[in-house]
Amino acid sequence: MKALVISGGGSKGAFAGGVAKYLIDDDKKKYDLFLGTSTGSLMVSHLAVGKLDDLHRIYTNIKQKSIFSNNPFKIKTIDGVKNISISHKNVIWNLIKGRKTFGESKNLRKLIREEITKDIFDEIKLLNKEVVITVSNITANRVEYKSLNECTYTDFCDWIWASCNYVPFMSVFEKDKSQYADGGFGCLVPIREAILRGATEIDAIILDTEVMQTNRIPSTNPFSLISDIFSFMLDHVEKHNITIGKLSAINKNVTLNLYYTPTVLTTNSLVFDNKLMTQWWKLGYYYARQKKQEKFTILKAE
Repeated sequence: MKALVISGGGSKGAFAGGVAKYLIDDDKKKYDLFLGTSTGSLMVSHLAVGKLDDLHRIYTNIKQKSIFSNNPFKIKTIDGVKNISISHKNVIWNLIKGRKTFGESKNLRKLIREEITKDIFDEIKLLNKEVVITVSNITANRVEYKSLNECTYTDFCDWIWASCNYVPFMSVFEKDKSQYADGGFGCLVPIREAILRGATEIDAIILDTEVMQTNRIPSTNPFSLISDIFSFMLDHVEKHNITIGKLSAINKNVTLNLYYTPTVLTTNSLVFDNKLMTQWWKLGYYYARQKKQEKFTILKAE
């Protein structure tokens, strides 16, 4: 059984879209299982039914207002460089309203229902594909994996939304007396889960470089410090997930192909820039094609 795994990474999901387009459209890969975390969870439904053009449209047109109903970030462009700071007015407004987070992502919830339609949901079931979403159950202190085959359409859309919610900057999802947040807090790259579900060959798209290439700029306020701490933790969660995934693949004799970003795409993946995301999609496509050609050259030489 072949599986496609896509990690979390916010706007960097555009790169994953380009890689997936090459693998599915050009390399003619046929997957039985699709697993996604955070931005990966937004992509796997379209990938399961081969709607690459629709996915490209979404990831190259999405904007801040497509995600946030109350954006906690303030973005200014100075000398061509985007500078990000806290939007004090929006954050204070959320606190006055008694909400649990600095920002609200209700627009994303609406977007998910508009783009991942009931028809797509039903088509995946007819194709007998398994699509799995990673979520973090903050209340129960555990990672949970939600399969489309075990969900109603409404619940499935809500789990995707929960998986994408980078708390405390985005909304927290509450269901059955539990609070759920970004799946990446618990499992950023669910390779091991794919193996546990029977995958014998896995293509995993990891929205980060294989080796850390940047040092973060020192924080200037509590808001940016929280963001940096979360990024630090997620970097180490990612490394742990990949290490466990590699060991599990070796133990179960599973073929594991890893696709990292060749360069650092952004230091804040919650900023959605249409031009950059269009470039990242193309970069992902050509990167995957080049990797395939290099692999073919090595095999030919042997």
